[in-house]
Amino acid sequence: MIASRSFSTIARAATLAMAVLAALPATAAELLMLEQAGCAWCARFNKEIAPIYAKTEEGRLAPLRRVDIHAPWPDDLAGILPERFTPTFVLVEDGREIGRMRGYAGDEFFWVLLQELLEKLPQAGQNSG
Repeated sequence: MIASRSFSTIARAATLAMAVLAALPATAAELLMLEQAGCAWCARFNKEIAPIYAKTEEGRLAPLRRVDIHAPWPDDLAGILPERFTPTFVLVEDGREIGRMRGYAGDEFFWVLLQELLEKLPQAGQNSG
């Protein structure tokens, strides 16, 4: 009897979780942050932008994904060219590069340049017309 109650509770929780996930928009875009240890500009980005990025509309549209340029290149990024300069931000959608920003010159420049990249996403073009 206890086991069937536990199974029933788990099944209800799983059904609820699937319903919540189905209601969320699919995220095909992501913002890669190509970084390396000791990068002063990466540290500045981490201080000024990283703590709030996920809470912004931009962060929800293109979640931040960190990639260490000295680690093995992820298989799912085979179509994305690596970079030596850090930080470099690469907007990717469905495994295809949309554009990139090399360097970090402060929060104001970051948001302006990111907005320009996000406007290149196919769904952005559909929403504006």
